[in-house]
This record gives sequence, C-alpha cells and structure tokens, in this order.
Amino acid sequence: MAKIDLAGYTLGELKGLQHDVERAIKDRQQQDVQKAREQILAIAKDAGVSVEELLGNGGAKAKKANGKKVDAKYQNPKDNSQTWTGRGRQPRWMAAAVANGSKPDDFLMK
Repeated sequence: MAKIDLAGYTLGELKGLQHDVERAIKDRQQQDVQKAREQILAIAKDAGVSVEELLGNGGAKAKKANGKKVDAKYQNPKDNSQTWTGRGRQPRWMAAAVANGSKPDDFLMK
C-alpha cells in the first residue's frame, strides 16, 4: 500500500478524511457480510439444505453434542406439560416458585 503524506493537511481536513475512511470501512464491512450471506445461501441451495443444516445449527436447544435430546429433569406439578432439563435459564414457573420458598428438588420428576 502506498504511503500517503498527510503533513500538508489541516486538522479539519484530517478529521474529514478520518470520517470518510470510517464510513468507507463500515460500508465495506456491510458489503462483505452481504456477499458472504449470498454465498452461504447459494451453497445451501445448491446442496438442497437449509442454512441451519449447512451451518450445523439445525437442532433443538436441548440436545447433547451427539444430537440426542436431553431428558427433562424437572416438572411443574401444576402443569405436567411444563418441564425443564436443568440446563439453561430456569423457566418462569420454577423461578417464581423458588422465589416463594420452594426448592428445585421439589420439582424433580419421579
């Protein structure tokens, strides 16, 4: 890259150049991201898969590394359809009960 002699520029001109360079950098980054997105979509389309499948993000949240679902460990006694694996953020129903004095072990599945 050629070195540019900036010695002859005033402070205002240098700040103007800085603004222009920062804008050009931001624009280039956006263009690069868009180009990469288009390439990824084209690859996925050619392969006949979704982008999620292509990138390996196609699984449910509660899965082990080998792709098997993790069994629920806790269950809401007031609504048996509400369960939790014990991973990630505590569900609202359990957090509210614990805040009111219950213990997590009170919700263990039997």
